[in-house]
Amino acid sequence: MQGAMAAPSVAPVTRQISGRAAPAAVPDPSGPESGQSLAAAVTDLPVLDASGRRVLFGALFRERRAVVVFVRHFLCYICKEYVEDLAKIPKSFLQEANVTLIVIGQSSYHHIEPFCKLTGYSHEIYVDPEREIYKRLGMKRGEETTSSGQSPHIKSNILSGSIRSLWRAVTGPLFDFQGDPAQQGGTLILGPGNNIHFIHCDRNRLDHKPINSVLQLVGVQHVDFTSRPSVIHV
Repeated sequence: MQGAMAAPSVAPVTRQISGRAAPAAVPDPSGPESGQSLAAAVTDLPVLDASGRRVLFGALFRERRAVVVFVRHFLCYICKEYVEDLAKIPKSFLQEANVTLIVIGQSSYHHIEPFCKLTGYSHEIYVDPEREIYKRLGMKRGEETTSSGQSPHIKSNILSGSIRSLWRAVTGPLFDFQGDPAQQGGTLILGPGNNIHFIHCDRNRLDHKPINSVLQLVGVQHVDFTSRPSVIHV
């Protein structure tokens, strides 16, 4: 069901397509008002890979469908544990469905490799350091206090998770928050081409979509996330 839409100051690229009623305005004045394709103002924006190489956002899903997960920031323990579960999706499952899995963060590209080692994530990953794509897609800054329920992907409580995040910040080679701490993420299903099949903008840090519910939408097999991760928590 397509959610109701608050009146933005500029025309949106798309609307939120989900079971929630929360608005997801996309502030791109060059885009269409309703949501079945991304405007060039979004697809022509660059992301960076782990080497700092620029890649056009639209090139990531030009040839096939992609599940694109925007995370808050790489020090967020909730994002870390969510991506640990994304890492458990077998590549063979994605290949069978002809689907690409992509994570996008908003840190410097220097943080990509350490984050992948920490989470065990080996699928595609990029960063949008200036958060231009986040902004164009209407990703929220700040948090709504509405309860998002219990996530099946988050194992830590807020105290232990926050302590580990702070420890990673102060012991890392670069002392920064690896992104804007107020930025929220979201999940999209895009492609081939500029087609939008699904978009969910998180209202708060716990409002991410359950992974299997997204995989079902693209015909990827159900994944058992109950097994313990092989990565070391620090």
